[in-house]
Amino acid sequence: MRLYESVLIARQDISTAQVETLVDEFSKIIENGGGSIKKREYWGLRSLAYRIKKNRKGHYVMLNLEADSATLNEYERIMGLNEDILRFMTIRIEEVDEEPSIMMQVKSERGERGDRRDRREQPAQNASKSEEA
Repeated sequence: MRLYESVLIARQDISTAQVETLVDEFSKIIENGGGSIKKREYWGLRSLAYRIKKNRKGHYVMLNLEADSATLNEYERIMGLNEDILRFMTIRIEEVDEEPSIMMQVKSERGERGDRRDRREQPAQNASKSEEA
C-alpha cells in the first residue's frame, strides 16, 4: 500500500459537524478497503482564490492516508459524486510528516517575512544614491 495526501474543500453552507461527518464517511471507505488514515487535519473555513459553484469560501480538510489503488479510486469516485465537495486533490507522498502541516502552524512559528515598508524604501534609497553620483 502507498501513502497519499488528500485535501478536500467542502461547501461553506454546511456546518463544521457536517464536514466532520463527511470526512468520517470517506475514512470508512478507506478503512473498509484495508487502508488506514494516518493523519487528519481540519483547516477551517477559508476564502477561495476564485468562486467555485457560486461559493466564495470553503471548509478545508487534509487527510494523510495509506491505501491501495482500487480503494483510492473508490474514495475519489464517492467524493466526486458528493454535492457537498467542491474540489479535492490527492497526491502520492513518500512519508507522513508527524508535525502539524504549515496551515495549522501559528503565524509566528512560520517565520517572519519582515515589514513591507523596508522593501519599498530600499529602491528609493538606491535611486537617491545614483542621483548623487
